[in-house]
Amino acid sequence: MGMVIGIDVGGSTTKIVGIENGRIQSPMFITAADPVTSLFGAFGKYIYDNGIALSDVEQVMLTGVGSAYVDSPLYGLPTNKTDEFLANGLGARHAADNDRLIVVSMGTGTSLVRIDGESICHIGGIGIGGGTLQGLARLLLKTSNIRQVAELAQNGDVTHVNLLIGDICNMALPDLPVNATASLLGKVDRDASEADIACGIIYMVLQTIGQAAILSAINSKIKDFVLIGNLTQLPQCPEVFSKIESLYQVRFHVPPYAEYRTAIGAALAYMQKK
Repeated sequence: MGMVIGIDVGGSTTKIVGIENGRIQSPMFITAADPVTSLFGAFGKYIYDNGIALSDVEQVMLTGVGSAYVDSPLYGLPTNKTDEFLANGLGARHAADNDRLIVVSMGTGTSLVRIDGESICHIGGIGIGGGTLQGLARLLLKTSNIRQVAELAQNGDVTHVNLLIGDICNMALPDLPVNATASLLGKVDRDASEADIACGIIYMVLQTIGQAAILSAINSKIKDFVLIGNLTQLPQCPEVFSKIESLYQVRFHVPPYAEYRTAIGAALAYMQKK
């Protein structure tokens, strides 16, 4: 089998990865003003930087919202599309050591996909994710650069802006320790520093995603969640999700190449079908 290239085409960011002989090769992402420019720029740069001949490529697989703009073969190569939720599931399962879990894809918004053996099923999602973080940062911090916000947040203290159980009750409640969050941003005031605000909005987005994931598994035996997407790279993730793990006795996993798992899943969709 030749190289299979999986491409996750977003609104302005395209992620691309090649799989050959079972090995993931040189994941890459490109940002551009529109999905078509992003797609062709990513593909051209990927094959040039990695010295790949077009004849080495057996199949190109597209997924993501931006793939709807592409209706012809990419550079004359065999090109097909696969469902984004299936790609999420295949990409996450490829890195997991069990086959009963929920995939939490943290992109512009957040989608939830349940895996139970060979069954991969989209079960819903929430409109909170990287887009929410960018919008709030633009409104409150005058920047939409998430990396900048994350760096600023590392000097902040979330307890200055979040209302905790201990702030309103002098003892723990059933199943809720005093350091659990009672209200996200419930303590913020006009004297809050930019670092505290940055910390607060990142925690708000990540905690909401984590709680939604937990609720999606109610009445099931699932205790494992695989986090994929760009937000997995935030340095605040380990602390936020480890607290949720302790509270609910579950496990959150961030696999290698977590931000590229949808592109990896697109390539795997072809390989699995073949």
